[in-house]
Amino acid sequence: MTDWIKAVNPMASITTEAEAIGASRASALAIFLGVIWGAVGVYFLVSGGSAEMEAAMAAAAADAPEMAGMGEIAVQIAIWSAIGLCVIQLVLGLVQWAKPNVVIPIIFAILVAFSLLSGLFSMVMSGQEGVAEAAAPGWQLYVGLVILVIQLDLHIAGIRGARALDRIRLAAAQ
Repeated sequence: MTDWIKAVNPMASITTEAEAIGASRASALAIFLGVIWGAVGVYFLVSGGSAEMEAAMAAAAADAPEMAGMGEIAVQIAIWSAIGLCVIQLVLGLVQWAKPNVVIPIIFAILVAFSLLSGLFSMVMSGQEGVAEAAAPGWQLYVGLVILVIQLDLHIAGIRGARALDRIRLAAAQ
């Protein structure tokens, strides 16, 4: 257990190849956490959240009558896009677990940071004049932000671990 705590700590020193592999796999754990949270989102959409999403879209499109029937189509696109993204994340998480590298954690750290900033901005702007209310319930937004912070921490640890792994393997090869 203490090995995993050290591996996911983005400030821990990395001196051995095993520690570097553990730290780089922290990024894979973050990706798997994203897959789980994505599956929760898909479940929410499929089990009734789609009606709330359609209602929010209808309210947003009240000024544009040509957009009236787009709610159902948009919900289906959202569901299938979320499923597709979960599958892609799962594959990339498995790749990061099996062959740790620095590219996947960097890409996901950027995406997570962008999502975190977008989520915070949308919470601040929600309900302002000219901005629609959030379609997701409050608990889902707050838990999502906490998960994003955890993921960012794990991806930073993954970047450090992958860099240390490259450095250790290069030193061993010389």
